[in-house]
Amino acid sequence: MIDDEEFDRLIADAEIPANRSLIRRILRAGIELGTDRTTRLDLKITAAAVEEMRDAFRLYAPYVDVPKVTVFGSARTQPGTPLYAQARDIAASLAAQGWMVVTGAGPGIMQAATEGAGPGRSVGISIRLPFEEKPNEAVADERHVSMKYFFTRKLMLMKESRGFVSLPGGFGTLDETFELLTLQQTGKAEPMPIVLLDRPGGTFWTGLADYVENELAASGTIAPDDMQRVVITDSVVEAAAHIEGFWRNYDSLRWVGDRLVLRLKHPPTDAEVASLNREFAGLLSTGFIEASGPLPVEASDHDKTDLPRLVLQLNQYRVGELYQLIGAVNALGSARA
Repeated sequence: MIDDEEFDRLIADAEIPANRSLIRRILRAGIELGTDRTTRLDLKITAAAVEEMRDAFRLYAPYVDVPKVTVFGSARTQPGTPLYAQARDIAASLAAQGWMVVTGAGPGIMQAATEGAGPGRSVGISIRLPFEEKPNEAVADERHVSMKYFFTRKLMLMKESRGFVSLPGGFGTLDETFELLTLQQTGKAEPMPIVLLDRPGGTFWTGLADYVENELAASGTIAPDDMQRVVITDSVVEAAAHIEGFWRNYDSLRWVGDRLVLRLKHPPTDAEVASLNREFAGLLSTGFIEASGPLPVEASDHDKTDLPRLVLQLNQYRVGELYQLIGAVNALGSARA
């Protein structure tokens, strides 16, 4: 078996400057797949998945500091329809405010969003299907990658974005939307703004919300507040305002042991912290919401040390209310300065 020293020599020969322990783990896992006598099909899946992720990482790398929003929706939506116009308009609105728009690079809603954002403000992650042989013509070649597997594509449609807009669609759109909700519900992804945008007067998402409330929440298979993570609207203006407003004061979060640290753009006043404690006492497992500077581990990591913080011990069973706390933080008077 190859030992760490041999891996290290290979890494050094490749002149890899950083994250060598992680590269060693990847190399070791590849060797162990061979010693495990993994089947050829499983090896092909592994190789293709790693190659596709590398392609997407390279696609995103030049735009790491640009905020991104992913737009989901049906490939079957036709140009000239109200839904097509909604997708085009929400993408154009957000692109004008500095966002980059990520789509699945197909026809329909995806093409509409790409057209709205423009080639300089859009990237595409397409899937190779028998009936969709190439991406839509609005996607610039240098801002597009093609993937074989839905699971790698879905990962790359989500991992970079700081906001999501789902328009009506079929199984694929619902799969992507429920993936977002599952990641939020389980805490596997940081809180993000999610908008379910319909055509003017449409009932696609309100009908889904009725089903969720009357069947899923009523039967106890989800928490009653799980759908509070999304905004359902038929207004492009409201959709764009929610995506932008979510980041008005809230910046990011980090767990330090059992303490949740919310990083803000503006320091709250003592009176505002007291008000948050009164409103969100039920969100805490113990103690209080406290204003803070960076905690020692954050300081040692040089992790956004310039930002003010709120620190709390969150009751994990009330995680759905974290969105309400973020909303209240964004509404603080100190954030209007």
